[in-house]
Amino acid sequence: MEHYSQANAMPQGVAGQSNTGPLVIITILFFMWGALTALNDVLIPHLKAIYTLSYVQAMLVQFCFFGAYFIVSIPAGMLIRRIGYQMGAVTGLVIAAFGCAMFYPAAQAGYGLFLFAFFVLAAGITILQVAANPYVTVLGDPRTASSRLTLTQAFNSLGTTIAPAVGGMLILAGAMRGADELAAMTAAQQEGYRAAQAASVQGPYLALAGALLLLAVLFAMARLPKLSGASADGSSSGESFGALFRHKHLVLGTIGIFVYVGGEVSIGSFLINYMGEAHIAGLAAADAAHYVSLYWGGAMVGRFIGFAVMRTVSPGKALAFNAACSIALILVAVFGSGHVAMWAILAVGLCNSIMFPTIFSMSLHGLGRQTGQASGLLCMAIVGGALVPFVQGALADSIGLQVSFFVPAACYAFILYFGLKYANLHKQ
Repeated sequence: MEHYSQANAMPQGVAGQSNTGPLVIITILFFMWGALTALNDVLIPHLKAIYTLSYVQAMLVQFCFFGAYFIVSIPAGMLIRRIGYQMGAVTGLVIAAFGCAMFYPAAQAGYGLFLFAFFVLAAGITILQVAANPYVTVLGDPRTASSRLTLTQAFNSLGTTIAPAVGGMLILAGAMRGADELAAMTAAQQEGYRAAQAASVQGPYLALAGALLLLAVLFAMARLPKLSGASADGSSSGESFGALFRHKHLVLGTIGIFVYVGGEVSIGSFLINYMGEAHIAGLAAADAAHYVSLYWGGAMVGRFIGFAVMRTVSPGKALAFNAACSIALILVAVFGSGHVAMWAILAVGLCNSIMFPTIFSMSLHGLGRQTGQASGLLCMAIVGGALVPFVQGALADSIGLQVSFFVPAACYAFILYFGLKYANLHKQ
């Protein structure tokens, strides 16, 4: 998933200092949190099979993960004002590492501890984003800040592209039993099977915990510029928070971020189960995980295509076009079958590419000193990734998985409306 970087800080005392090392470390951070987010798409069907969960119960993974964005964002800003950006990033890395380490005891304790581990992991990532994002813009010449941002976001997308395939090999490699096979086992056999499958997450997540701790050490030792200016949560603007709601395009844009993140995450969460359906592709979970990488990889490729196209096409029109394509593709996936339906839902990833930054920038248009607070409001709207998959899960349980994709289709319908309504916003 792509994340917005806010250039609300200025460097101090960095003249003559080489920024290559710190930029490399921060680029790795973007890669890591992209990978950790996309791994959820592998773990959801894995945990669903282990604990014989309903779709609603399985979607509690995304509920706990993206719910942390809503709960932790404001406290993260307060923490960073107290301890600084650099130590804030270190704190986020340590908390995320602790969340990964919690997967080890969760494999013995059960689904409840897994959910708490997801929340802790996401809390660390949230703090890390609030702290690390400003460095992207200050590590070098301000005139090349956009190119550095493109680079780091590309590595974030690279993480979301690689993680499902690697996770599929490491976590889903063992043959998953169907419900009928599990029912034929004795209680002792079922317990042993579930324990073995749950344990498959321990090694990969302990390795991720170690990598995050190593990054924390490197980040603590790095010579980084000190940041000043607006606070991490934009509270220095001096404007009333309630005044933000006078801007209709910001209000609609906040809803747009909510439904976009919700739709994107919801599709990714159900892909492995969808492609496992006999009338779609009948793929084993480990094989389907490789195709999930194509879904997220499409967003990375589409970003570069969109960069070229949007130099001549207004952001609103490009957004509306991509949303319309997404709706059409989802309808093919809902009413179709076989590989046509499978490739249609995967192609939605390509359409997702420009949506997050386009909605974000359109929402902030003309807000001036209120931009910082508005950015915080938009970041809180990422909680859509917690709620929309939950709604689709309820629909999947009640009327079927394939039909449940009407939920993300409805999300893209609102984005289509937003894009058309403000098609020429930047020309005003």
